[in-house]
Amino acid sequence: MRSTGRARAAGDAADGPRPSRAAELFVLLCSVGAALAAVAQPLALGATLDLLLAGGAPARWLLLSAALLLGELLLDSLTALSTGRCTAGWTAAVRLRALAGLLGCVPDRARDLTPGDVGTRLTLNAADAGAGPAARAALAASLVTPVGALVALALVDVWVALCVLAGLPALGLVLRAFARDTGASVAAYQRVQSEVATRLLETMDGAATIAAAGTAARERARVLAPLPELAALGRRMWALHGRALGRSGVLVPLLVLAATGVGGLRLASGALSVGGLLAAARYTQLAAGVGGAASLLGALVRGRQARARTLALERLPALVHGTRELPPDGPGALELRGVRVVRDGREVLRADALRIPGGATVAVVGRGGAGKSVLVAVAGRLTDPDEGEVLLDGVPLGALSREALRAEVAFAFERPVLGEGTVAEAVAAGPRSLSPGQVRAALTAAGADGFVRRLPHGDGTPLAAAPLSGGEHQRLGLARAFAHAGRLLIMDDATSSLDTATEHEVDRALRGSPRPGTRLVVAHRPSVAGRADLVVWLEDGRVRAVGTHRELWRVPGYRAVFGGDGTPGTRGGAGADGHGGGGTPAFGAGNAGVPTLGSENTRAPVHDTENTRTPVHDTENTGTPVSRSAAEGARP
Repeated sequence: MRSTGRARAAGDAADGPRPSRAAELFVLLCSVGAALAAVAQPLALGATLDLLLAGGAPARWLLLSAALLLGELLLDSLTALSTGRCTAGWTAAVRLRALAGLLGCVPDRARDLTPGDVGTRLTLNAADAGAGPAARAALAASLVTPVGALVALALVDVWVALCVLAGLPALGLVLRAFARDTGASVAAYQRVQSEVATRLLETMDGAATIAAAGTAARERARVLAPLPELAALGRRMWALHGRALGRSGVLVPLLVLAATGVGGLRLASGALSVGGLLAAARYTQLAAGVGGAASLLGALVRGRQARARTLALERLPALVHGTRELPPDGPGALELRGVRVVRDGREVLRADALRIPGGATVAVVGRGGAGKSVLVAVAGRLTDPDEGEVLLDGVPLGALSREALRAEVAFAFERPVLGEGTVAEAVAAGPRSLSPGQVRAALTAAGADGFVRRLPHGDGTPLAAAPLSGGEHQRLGLARAFAHAGRLLIMDDATSSLDTATEHEVDRALRGSPRPGTRLVVAHRPSVAGRADLVVWLEDGRVRAVGTHRELWRVPGYRAVFGGDGTPGTRGGAGADGHGGGGTPAFGAGNAGVPTLGSENTRAPVHDTENTRTPVHDTENTGTPVSRSAAEGARP
C-alpha cells in the first residue's frame, strides 16, 4: 500500500503561508495609474501649445499638464515602495512554503537533493521567485503605455498611428526571441550556481580532512571548476539582454523618424496642428517603448525559472496520515506483511510476515547495503512501502494520525539534529511535554548526565556554548529519543559513537525504563546483537533469518557479517571488538539466560560454536527462518 509519491499542487503544498495577491495588485494599480498619466500628458501639452500659438488662455491645460506630471511622479514613487514590499512578502512566503514542503516530505525522497542545492533554492532562487509577481505587474502595466499611446495617436492622426503600428511587430519579435533564449540560459545558470554551492558546502564539511591530507589546492580547483561555465552562461545572458536592447535601440529611432516624417507631411498639408505634431511625436516614443520591456521580461523569466525550482521542494511527496488511534496499553507488537520497497527499479527490501513481539529488544543485522535503515524507516513510517503494510499493535501505520504516530514511535539516529536553545530544551523538544525531572532522567539513561553536569550552566547551557564531541552529541540525541519514546523506539545506528562501556550502560538503563516498549536497534557490533532478545538478519534486502544471537552464531554467514569470515582478530569481528576471542561469543550477564556478547568483566569461559553439530535453520538453504517461534512472540 503506497500513500506517498503524489506530487502536491502548488497551492496544496505543506502548511506554509499563502502569498497575498493584494501587494501585487497594488503594484499593478500604481503602475497602470502612472502609465495612464504618462499617456494623457502629451494631449495636454499639445493643447497648451496650440492655445499659446493661437493667442488663447492655456492656464487650464497648463494646470492639467502639471497635475498629470505630479501624479505620474507620485505614482512612480508608490510603485517603487509597493514593489519592495511585494517582493519581500512573496520571497518570505515562497521560502517558507518550500521549507515546509522539504520538512514535511518523505525523508528518503529528499536524499537526492544536496545541501548546496537546497540552500540555493531557499535563498537565491526564492529571492528571484519573490521578485516575479512585482515584475509581472510592472510588465503588464508597461504594456498599457504603448497600447494607450497608440490609441491616443489614432485620435491625434490616424496616418501617423498606422505608420507606428506597422513597425511594432518587429519589436514584438525581438522580445519574443529574447524571452525564449533567456529562459534556457537562466535555467542553466541556476543549475550551475547550485552545483558550486554544493561543492563549497562539501568542502566546508570536510575541512579538517582536507587540511590533514594537504589537498587544499586540489579541493579549491574542484570547487571552482564550474566557474568558467557559470561565467559563460552569465555572459550569454548579458549578451542576449544587450542584443535585445540594441535591436530595439535601432528600431525605435527608425520608427520615431518615420512617424515624425509622416507627421511633418500631415502638418504641411494642414491636417495636423503644431501641438498635434508634438503630441504625435511623444506618442510615437511611448508606443515604441515596448522595447524597454526587455528588462522586466528578463526579471519575469528569471522569476519563473526560480519558482519552478522552489516548487520542486513544495511538491516533494508527503506522508498521508489517517485518523485512527492505537489501542490503549498496547505492548508495541510490530508486524510487516508482504512489505516491498523499490528504489530506482531495484528491490531494496522484502519482508514477509515478519513479527516482532511487544516489549522485545530486536537487533537488525546485516552487511552494508543489506537494507537495515530501509527496514527501520518502514517500521517507524518515515517512508511507506511500495507494497504491503506495517502494523503496530494491529493498526496499520498509514491509518494512524500524525499525532498518534509520532507520540508512540520515537527514533534515535547516528547523527541527530538537536536544533537551537539549551541542552534541556533540545532533549525536551518533541511530542510530549516533559518536566525537568524527566529531562534529567533521560540524560541519565543516555549516559549524558556526567558531561552535562560539567557544562557551564548544566542542562541550561546553550548548545552553541557547549563544545560537544561526536559521542556526546549522539548521547543527547539518545536522551531526546528516550524521553519521548512510546511503545516503539527505533535506534538507527544511534550508539555508533559510544564506547562499549557507555553503550552497555545505555542498554541497561533502557531495560530498567518504566516505559519498556519495543526496541528496534540497527546493530553493527556483536555485543549489541548479543544483548538483544531477537536478531533480524538481513541479506541483500531480504530477511534471511530471525532468531537469537546465540542460535544465529552457528551460521558462518552470520558470523561473517561481524568479522569477514569469522576468524580470530578479523577487523570488525568479535575478537576485534574486544568481546570474546576467536570470533566467538562470550557468555556473560545477559538477559534471561541468553548468551551475551560484550558483557563487561565476565569470567565465563569462551564457548566455541564454530564446530557445533546443533542444527540451525537458515532461510538461504531451507526457506525456514531461524527460531520461528521466537519470531512470532516467544521470548528466548
